[in-house]
Amino acid sequence: MDTAEEDICRVCRSEGTQDRPLYHPCVCTGSIKFIHQECLLQWLKHSRKEYCELCQHRFAFTPIYSPDMPSRLPVQDIFAGLVASVGTAIRYWFHYTLVAFAWLGVVPLTACRIYKCLFTGSVSSLLTLPLDMLSTQNLLADCLQGCFVVACTLCAFISLVWLREQIVHGGAPQWLEHHQPPLVPGQPNGPAPPNQVPAENIGQAAAADEAAAGAPLADPPDNLDPADPQEAEDHRDEAEVDDEEEEEEDVRLQDANNGGQEDLNWNALEWDRAAEELTWERMLGLDGSLVFLEHVFWVVSLNTLFILVFAFCPYHVGHFSVVGLGLEDYMKASHFDGLITTILGYILLAGALIACHALASLVRFQRSGRLLGVCYVVVKVSLLVVMEIGLFPLICGWWLDICSLEMFDATLKDREQSFDSAPGTTMFLHWLVGMVYVFYFASFILLLREVLRPGVLWFLRNLNDPDFNPVQEMIHLPIYRHLRRFILSVVVFGSIVLLMLWLPIRIIKLLFPTFLPYNVMLYSDAPVSELSVELLLLQVVLPALLEQGHTRQWLKKLVHAWTFTAGYVLDLHSYLLGDHEDEDNQINNNLAGRHHNNRFPAFGDGLHAAHQAILQQGGPVGFRSYHRPANFPLKILLLVVFMCATLLLASLICLTLPVCAGRWLMSFWMGSTLVHELYTAASGLYLCWLCIRGATMLLSWMPQGRSVIMIKVHEWTLMLLKTIVVAVMLAGLVPLLLGLLFELVIVAPLRVPLDQTPLFYPWQDWALGVLHAKIIAAITLMGPQWWLKTVIEQVYANGIRNIDLHFIVQSLAAPVICILLLALSVPYTISRGIAPLLGVQPETQMLVERRIYPFLLMVLVLLVLLSFQIRQFRRLYQHIKNDKYLVGQRLVNYERAAGRKRSASPFSSPP
Repeated sequence: MDTAEEDICRVCRSEGTQDRPLYHPCVCTGSIKFIHQECLLQWLKHSRKEYCELCQHRFAFTPIYSPDMPSRLPVQDIFAGLVASVGTAIRYWFHYTLVAFAWLGVVPLTACRIYKCLFTGSVSSLLTLPLDMLSTQNLLADCLQGCFVVACTLCAFISLVWLREQIVHGGAPQWLEHHQPPLVPGQPNGPAPPNQVPAENIGQAAAADEAAAGAPLADPPDNLDPADPQEAEDHRDEAEVDDEEEEEEDVRLQDANNGGQEDLNWNALEWDRAAEELTWERMLGLDGSLVFLEHVFWVVSLNTLFILVFAFCPYHVGHFSVVGLGLEDYMKASHFDGLITTILGYILLAGALIACHALASLVRFQRSGRLLGVCYVVVKVSLLVVMEIGLFPLICGWWLDICSLEMFDATLKDREQSFDSAPGTTMFLHWLVGMVYVFYFASFILLLREVLRPGVLWFLRNLNDPDFNPVQEMIHLPIYRHLRRFILSVVVFGSIVLLMLWLPIRIIKLLFPTFLPYNVMLYSDAPVSELSVELLLLQVVLPALLEQGHTRQWLKKLVHAWTFTAGYVLDLHSYLLGDHEDEDNQINNNLAGRHHNNRFPAFGDGLHAAHQAILQQGGPVGFRSYHRPANFPLKILLLVVFMCATLLLASLICLTLPVCAGRWLMSFWMGSTLVHELYTAASGLYLCWLCIRGATMLLSWMPQGRSVIMIKVHEWTLMLLKTIVVAVMLAGLVPLLLGLLFELVIVAPLRVPLDQTPLFYPWQDWALGVLHAKIIAAITLMGPQWWLKTVIEQVYANGIRNIDLHFIVQSLAAPVICILLLALSVPYTISRGIAPLLGVQPETQMLVERRIYPFLLMVLVLLVLLSFQIRQFRRLYQHIKNDKYLVGQRLVNYERAAGRKRSASPFSSPP
C-alpha cells in the first residue's frame, strides 16, 4: 500500500496539500494520526476541549507574529495596555463595590430598621423612618441583624413556594375541595377516596391515598369500600349530577371555582422562559449590568411585606391576647416573650382562618373560602414544623438533663440559674442534645428493621419508604391526629429516658455509692485545655471509632443474637425472625448493602419519623406470615419486659464499664488526681474496643489452625508496628509541630505582651494541631489537584491493611515534617544566631525574638503576592503583544511538542 494513500485527515478524510498541510499533533497513530489545522480548530471550537479525546494529549500551537514586531514592546504600548487594564479594574471595582454595598448594606440595613420601626409600637418611629434609614449609628450591628432578618424572610419565601408545589402535586385536603361540605372543627379531614375526587385529580388523590395508607396513625377510610366498583360508579354518577346541577344553578360561582383551580394548577411556561433569561449573575449584578438595582428594590419591598405579614401581624395579635388575659409577667419570665407571643398569634390566626373558611363555605363564597383554607394550611404546616423540629427535641433535651442531674451532682436550681444567666445558649444546647438523641433513636430503628422480620415494626414508620412524605401528612391529616401522636411520642421517648438513664443512675448510686458523680469541672487555669481535648475527642477520636471500628456490625450481631435467644425462649422465633431465617438474612444483607453508603437518616426525616410515627393503625406494610404460638399476648408482654431488662442492663454497662476502665488506665499516669470524665470515658471506650476487637479476631482465626493463627499474628503485628510508626509521625509529630507553629505565629503575638514570657504546653499544642491538621487535610482534599492531595488520596485508598510505610514516609511525612521544621528553625536561627552578631540592644533582641515568626509570615505573604503580580504582568505583556502583532498560529507536531514546556491555546486569540 502506498504511504501517500494513508496520509489523510481523520476529520475530512482528504489528503494534505501545500496550502493545507497535514499535522500529527498527538500520540495517536494509524489512520487517525494526521489532521488539518483548520479541521482541528473547528473540532476544538465544537467540543470546547484543548486535548485529544483518545490519547488525552494536549494540542500545542506556536504563535506567528508580524515581521515588523520589535524584539521588545515599546514603553508606550505597555503603558497604554497597563492604563487600559487599570481602567477596566477600576470599573469592575466600582461596580462590584456598588453590588456589595447594595446587597450587604442597603438590603440588610433597610430590613433591620424597618423591622425595628414596626416593632417599636409608636407613631413617631414611622414618621422618623426616612431619617433612621440615613442614620450612621450602629451600622455594623444593624447590618448583621438585618442579614438575619433577610435570611428569615428568604427562608419563609422559599418555604411558601415549596409548600405550594407540595399542594399542587399532592393535592389539597379533602375539606378544601369545593364539592365537600364546610369544615367543622374536630372533623377528620384525611385524604379523599379515589371515587370522590374529580376526574382531573384522580392521579393526585390516588398518590395521596397511597401515602396516607402507609402513614403512621392513618385511619382507613370508612365511608365506602374502594374495592366495590358498583359503589364507586354510583358515587361518580352522584358527583357528576351534583356538578351539573350546581353549574346550571350558578355559573358565576362555577367560574370562581375554575379560577381557583386555575390558580392552583398554574402554567409555569412563562416562568420557565423568565428563568432562562434570569441567571444568578444577572440577578445579583455580577454580570456587569445595573439590572440588579431593580432586584434590590423588589427584595426590599418583599422583605417589608414579609415582615409586616409574617412577623408584625401575628406578634400584635398575640400581644393583644396576652394583654387581654393578663399574662405579661409570665411572658417576661420566660425570657422568650417575643417568640412565644408570635407563636400564640399564629395559633389564634389559624383559629380565625378556619372559622372564616367555614363561614365562607356556608354562604357559598367558594373562591374566598378556598383562599382562607390555603392560608390556614400554610399556618398549620408552619406550626407543625415548629412543634416537631423545635419543641419536641427541646423537650427531649430538657428531660435528658433532668434525669441525669444526679450523675453530675447538679440540681434543678443550678439549671435554673444557668438558664437565667444565658437563656439562649441553654435552650440551644438542650435542643441540640435532643436532636442528637432523636437522630440516634431513628438510626437504631433502621438497624432493627435489618434484623427483624418485615412486619414486626409495623407501628413504626419506615424511613426508607419512598411514599413517606411528612409534608403531605402535615397538609392532609387533622390537627388532633398530630397532637395525639406528639403526646404519644413524648410519652414513649420520656419512658425510654427513664429506663435507660434515670433508673440506671439510681441503681448505680445504690450499689456503688462512690462511683458517681462524674467529674466534669473545667478549670481555666489548668495547664491542659479541656476544651481543646474535648474537641479532639468529639471531632477525631469518636468519629473514627464509630466509622472504622465495626461498631454498627457488632451492634447488629448483638441484636440478632438477642432476638434469636428471646425468640426460642418465648417460642416467638417465627414472629421475630420468620420461618425462613436464611432467606430473611439474605434480604437483610441486601438491604444493609443497599444502605451501606447511607446508614443513618437525615436529621429532619429521622426526627419526623421517630416522633410522628409511633403507632400506625391498619395492616403493616411488607408483612410476612408467621406462626402464632399459644398464649401469644402473654408472650409479647414477656418479650417487652425482657427487652426493658436488657436495655437497663446495657445502659448500666455503658455508664460504668468504660469509665471504670478509663479511671484505672488514667491512674497509672495521673495518680490520684481527678481527671475529666470525658478523657476517662474515651480512653476506657478505646480499651474496651481493642479488647473486643482482639477477641473477635482470635475467634475468627481459631478454626483455621495454629499455623494460620501464627501467620495472621505475624501479619497483624507487622501492620500494627507500621501503623504505630505512621501514627507517631502523622498523628504525633506533625500535629505537634503544626500546633507549635500556630502558637508562635498567631497566638503568642496576640495574647502575650513583650514584657512577659510566653509559656508553651506541648499537650495543648498537639491537641490543637490535630484539629488544624484535620482542617488542612479537608481543605486540601476539596481543593485542586496537587502533590499533597494526590498523596493523601493514595494513602487513604490503601487503608490500614495495605499500608505502605515507605511511600508514606517518603512522599508525605518527610516533606511535611521538613517544611514545618524549617518554618520553626529558620526564624529561631535568625533571632538567636544572627541578630546577636549585629550588636543590637537587649530590647531589640527581645523584639526580634518575639516578632520574627509573624514578620516572616508577612514577608512570605508579600512574596506570594509579588509573584502573583509578576505572573499577571507577564500575562498582560503577552496579551498586549498578541493583540498588536499576532497574525496567526501554527499547529505543532507531536515530536516537536515533546520537548516544549509551554504552548499557546487556540482560543487565546483568533488566528
